[in-house]
Amino acid sequence: MSGGRTSGQGWLWALLVSVVFTHTTLNLARPLISYRTIALGGDAVAVGVVTSAYALLPLVLAIPVGRLTDRARRITWIMVLGSAFLAAGSLLLAGAGGLAGLAAASTVVGVGHLLCMVAGQSLIARHSPPERMDRDFGWFTAAASLGQLAGPLVSGAALAGASGAELLPATSRALLLACLAGALGAVPLLPLLRSGVPPQAGAGKADRPVPVRDILRSPRMPSALLASLALLAAVDILTAYLPLIAEERGLSPVLVGALLSLRAGCSLVSRLALPRLLERWSRKTLIVASTGVAGLSLGLVAVPGGGPVALAAVLAVGGFLLGLGQPLTMAQVAATAPRGSRGAALALRIWGNRLGQVAIPAAAAGVAGPLGAPGALLLSAAVLLAAAVAAA
Repeated sequence: MSGGRTSGQGWLWALLVSVVFTHTTLNLARPLISYRTIALGGDAVAVGVVTSAYALLPLVLAIPVGRLTDRARRITWIMVLGSAFLAAGSLLLAGAGGLAGLAAASTVVGVGHLLCMVAGQSLIARHSPPERMDRDFGWFTAAASLGQLAGPLVSGAALAGASGAELLPATSRALLLACLAGALGAVPLLPLLRSGVPPQAGAGKADRPVPVRDILRSPRMPSALLASLALLAAVDILTAYLPLIAEERGLSPVLVGALLSLRAGCSLVSRLALPRLLERWSRKTLIVASTGVAGLSLGLVAVPGGGPVALAAVLAVGGFLLGLGQPLTMAQVAATAPRGSRGAALALRIWGNRLGQVAIPAAAAGVAGPLGAPGALLLSAAVLLAAAVAAA
């Protein structure tokens, strides 16, 4: 692995293979955490507490980890460490016999995911030349999408309809698969561990840490962070509330699963098509379109009376646009961050995403009380449209 503009693409392919495995691990383990909580006698409140443990410590560690990637000459080891944390956390989940142990293991998984995401994005920011940065972030998020598709499929197949007393041993076996996938995430990166490549110009080692307030003052930085958290929260809200809307309209759970898979598949396609789209439109135009059209799509999903064909069409378009926002905002944050603070800026983006995933769904739940599930989607649509205005 050699530096920046003169390097080949071997390091990128190693990174992408690792991302597929680590996101398979994460999306295999996270549903199993809920099932194992239930198997250990936990209720809905316990599921919420154990799930929140996943995000709590990463909120504290995100910025320090980002600053570490800015200072370190070698950063591949951080992603290898993240893969090890994912594997260890899955193993701890498999052996947990109580809710406290589950919460602790869930925290380990959350830290592992944080390390992989910050280090992986920092590798691209450091080694991809500006003309390929959008493309490489698009491939990075496409690899993550593959893991997001594979993880739940493996999880469902491993559980094989287990229930009651069978659920505890079934989740243990499935979590061992997650442990294996996490360990495999480290393997492609091992040949890169001894490579110490100086950061490119603009991503160099800082003499002193750049304050967060200075990062936020960078041109277009706040709008990129807002777009990123709005898009990510929109996916969570759509996943949570589409089943309720479908039930009100008499649509089956099988159809809901197909619609959500259609959305995810269209997001994957858009990320793979990103280089072609950037040949015609600017990054700013695509971010505005991603947030604005995705917001309109969520609003149309909330409109009463939409049948399965209309929902499929809206979610296909909305899914395509939702998929564009994450890689584009990654590239925007990396490109506009002050010198020596790309890792910290990317970590700030992840921190904002996690905060948005807590705050926006909580606000949506409050709106859904009096207005029902469509109200939650309309709130998310409003946030997306506000992000589009800010980006424009």
